[in-house]
Amino acid sequence: MITRILPDFVTAAESYGDEPAAGLFPEEQRHAATMCPVRRREFATVRHCARRAGLRLGVPLAPLLPGPRGAPRWPDGVVGSLTHCAGYRAAALARAADVRALGIDAEPHRPLPDGMLDRIALPEEQAHLHALRRPAGDVCWDRLLFCAKEAVYKVWSPLTRAWLGFDEASIVFAPAGDAPTGTFRARLLRAAPAGSADRLPPVLHGNWLAAPGLLLAAIVLPRDSVDTP
Repeated sequence: MITRILPDFVTAAESYGDEPAAGLFPEEQRHAATMCPVRRREFATVRHCARRAGLRLGVPLAPLLPGPRGAPRWPDGVVGSLTHCAGYRAAALARAADVRALGIDAEPHRPLPDGMLDRIALPEEQAHLHALRRPAGDVCWDRLLFCAKEAVYKVWSPLTRAWLGFDEASIVFAPAGDAPTGTFRARLLRAAPAGSADRLPPVLHGNWLAAPGLLLAAIVLPRDSVDTP
């Protein structure tokens, strides 16, 4: 399903449950030793997805250990993103020669907990979501906003090595007619740290998909992208 919102030069693999055959390298096993069984299976399955995607890309993947902010440390020449939520795990990979950064996120297709929208949404975003609910009320736009902002962070973080708050990106969704899919635009409200601004445009463009039980968002920043608002 994730491939529906990714370009052809990005390879992906997904699973709708934990994979019994998912194994871990010794380094990954040591990292996961203190996790609860549910978290350990999730950790193993999403890496199993990454290795499947890597093989499709022609890149055998070594151990994928989390970096300082939790994202995996990809081997040289590869960029990627992992995501997992209840009943779904996925990985997307591309060659660094083609893609500067990519971010994918999956969330359950249900409303956010009470009070959470106020914590993640800017006033203009709340007004935007209110307007969207009238023509397309079957999409949980509040949860999709969270999903899109997570994808933004997964692009921002490896390029800047800095934190990005929920209030530091403004999202606008564009549904594709009556279909439960479309695009979104993320305007960054924080300047990239020195040394990374030339690699990160002020506006990121992504795709989203709403399916029964699942929301997906993806941003791919091609190597030859033009940094325009």
